[in-house]
Amino acid sequence: MKYILSTFSLFIVFSNLAISVNSVSKENVENKQFDNFYNYSDLAGVYYQDEINMFLIDFDLKQVDSILINDVVYTVGQNELLSIKDLVLGEYSLLAYSKDGESEKSFKFSKTAPIFKKDTVVFGILLIILVIIFKTSEMKGFKKFYNIVPGLLLCYFIPAILNSLNIISSDISSLYFVSSRFLLPASIVLLCLCIDIKAIKGLGSKAVIMFFAATIGIVIGGPIALYVVSIFAPEVLDGGLWKGLSTVAGSWIGGGANQVAMKEIYGASDQLFSAMIIVDVFVANIFMSVLLFGIGKKDKINKFFKADDSAIESLKSKMEDFQKKVAKIPTFNSLIYMLGIVFFIVSFSHYLSDLVAPLLGSWLDTLKESSPMLGGLLNSLGNGFFWLIVFVTIFGVAMSFTKLRNFEGVGASKFGSIFLYVLVATIGMKMNIGELIRDWGVFKYLITIGLIWITIHAVFIFIVAKIIKAPFFYVAVGSQANVGGAASAPVVAGAFSPGLAPVGVLLAVLGYAVGTFGAILCTLLMKGISI
Repeated sequence: MKYILSTFSLFIVFSNLAISVNSVSKENVENKQFDNFYNYSDLAGVYYQDEINMFLIDFDLKQVDSILINDVVYTVGQNELLSIKDLVLGEYSLLAYSKDGESEKSFKFSKTAPIFKKDTVVFGILLIILVIIFKTSEMKGFKKFYNIVPGLLLCYFIPAILNSLNIISSDISSLYFVSSRFLLPASIVLLCLCIDIKAIKGLGSKAVIMFFAATIGIVIGGPIALYVVSIFAPEVLDGGLWKGLSTVAGSWIGGGANQVAMKEIYGASDQLFSAMIIVDVFVANIFMSVLLFGIGKKDKINKFFKADDSAIESLKSKMEDFQKKVAKIPTFNSLIYMLGIVFFIVSFSHYLSDLVAPLLGSWLDTLKESSPMLGGLLNSLGNGFFWLIVFVTIFGVAMSFTKLRNFEGVGASKFGSIFLYVLVATIGMKMNIGELIRDWGVFKYLITIGLIWITIHAVFIFIVAKIIKAPFFYVAVGSQANVGGAASAPVVAGAFSPGLAPVGVLLAVLGYAVGTFGAILCTLLMKGISI
């Protein structure tokens, strides 16, 4: 198992022994107008084995002396082309050295082109998948199935299966980029928009305390679990595994939006992220089943906590009145107002992040010279995507103090959830199940970390609940608002009483507001252990 985690963090092991690289005189190439001729400056994207079996690369007028292909150096003769044959499937990085400096390129070599290449078609496929999932979840015949397999899991794995079968491919799709840069920020604004601080205060201090106790349990649980597993498997500290675990922290504090935010901020690879989704969903759903089982024993648990749950009935009535107060039939104008304002906030946040990130990036470069460790820990401050998420969160929370929070009445959180589920589908589209199966041997360590992590979280919130005598309702919903987010917190709250489901939504939305910040703190602790 030595170094297996380092290998896992990369997932794709490059093999240069199989490829053949040679210099070819331009004089021997009579006609350059054929499919396998490429200009080095245009080399990028994905190429397919069934369409091309070799590359002839021209370096234009650049006097390239040598080229580094996946860490192996090859000499390039003057006025010669570079021939690359017998490529193995995988990703290739090229670094050309010339008198003008270095020039880096990369491409991926896959077996066959997907059946559907255009995003205009793929987008429709992803949406109809969501339609089928949500439609079947309402049917009685599928009730038992969805009690076992959560719909959210299918939103990940059906696109993943299509990607694995080469029906669609994330390698040539821009849907994830569009979703993560536009729909993700918009969903955060919409979900934060409906935060009602007064309503949250009305839940009582114990509900808020349990929510933040659950957050703290996740923040401290991650680094402790990583440290415990590292005692008998030191290799988990190698290979940047903490980057992948940062996405689990984001998911378990804020939800899917914050999970993607952490992926982008800390640069976890797509394959590592796909593995973390499996760990996240597997562990989180086991824990959710434990909570649902506990609901059936809530009277005994409340007796153990010495908690009085009479306030829950009052809370139930209050939330029903809140729903009636804000609910109204949306008009065309009201929807235009809401979406126009939200996407303006997104674009303005993009503008601000483009100003702030470069300035802090320059400062961090200077800081790294005097204090490399501190500069490394604060590296995310120079990340434009980090500031995008921070700004939309700040604006979303600030807008919740204005009349704009009444947009919840025309479906703000529903639109936010739709955007989020589209994002989830594009994330699933990036997963290759075949690659994950080949690396199954490493999952025992990841699952162990996840189970220890969630156990620490559970023990911590139970201790806090016992101390403050909190009803199990606050324990379960506060925990699931962190671990499950807006997708499953209402399920747990609704299991107590259907009228209490919005309580889960309110606390889950609070998770979106604090999730990124809590996940960053957790990640810094895990990174500190790994250094």
